[in-house]
Amino acid sequence: MNVEKILYDMLSYSAPIILCVLGGNFAHCANVLNIALEGMMLAGAFISVLVVLLTGNVLLGVLAAVIATFVLGLIFSFFGITRRGNVIITGLAINLLAASVSAFILKAMSLPNLNANSVANVAGMKIHIPVVESIPFVGEVVSGHPLLTYVAFLGIAVMSVVMYRTRFGVYVRVVGENEDAARSVGIKVDAIKYAAVLIGAVCCALAGANMALEKMALFTNGMTAGIGFIAIAAIFCGRGRPGTTSVYAIAFGLAQSLAINLNLSAGPASGLFNTIPYFMIIGILTAVSIVQHKNNRVRGLIDG
Repeated sequence: MNVEKILYDMLSYSAPIILCVLGGNFAHCANVLNIALEGMMLAGAFISVLVVLLTGNVLLGVLAAVIATFVLGLIFSFFGITRRGNVIITGLAINLLAASVSAFILKAMSLPNLNANSVANVAGMKIHIPVVESIPFVGEVVSGHPLLTYVAFLGIAVMSVVMYRTRFGVYVRVVGENEDAARSVGIKVDAIKYAAVLIGAVCCALAGANMALEKMALFTNGMTAGIGFIAIAAIFCGRGRPGTTSVYAIAFGLAQSLAINLNLSAGPASGLFNTIPYFMIIGILTAVSIVQHKNNRVRGLIDG
């Protein structure tokens, strides 16, 4: 088994999860459960490929994806924050809307999928980093990824700075910890929540564009395959901390990489390896829940 290929694929599969995680972290820290990450990512994937197919412009495709998910973020925020609706029902509605609209448009166009390979050069989107690509082993793993993959990993540091070194980050965390206290010092709670959700929407657009446009120039309905929910699991496990949640995202990316690479050599039993990422999710969530339960019991004994 090629270790370099597994690690290269790990970074590749981790990137969209990390982008969703980083965006969802803001909403999580602002005490908003945004389960619409899946639908927003699917919308970003669909719109990016559709616009590129129609215009031949990759940058325009990514921009259109950002605008589309921004609108979905506004819809989610209006019903979930302004109107105080149930955010779980609102998020599920966004997920169903994105899947239904994309399926309807594909049906109306009489196409099984959207293939933009004729107008988008996937190989040309890969960035070969000078010097790094010539380093044995490291070059094969790190170099040769599309732009948004590198943006995802740089985003970990950016989010850490924003969340812990800026006034906006402090406001987000204060709102998440105690809304009444935040209002008492003049913080506009709803505006902060809106901003947190919309940042997540933009990150989901980039995640969708990274998965569908940059890597394949192809969209198939349901291609996100639960990545948004994997991101939510990573956020829960990492408690909204940029570094910790990203580690879980990378772990899930590794699981996907192993599943794909083992499939190639497993023959008839290849389908079994598709379950690896989902078993990993269950295992990690179970372990984290047990640890958190024990910590809570210890704190209770100390406080008592």
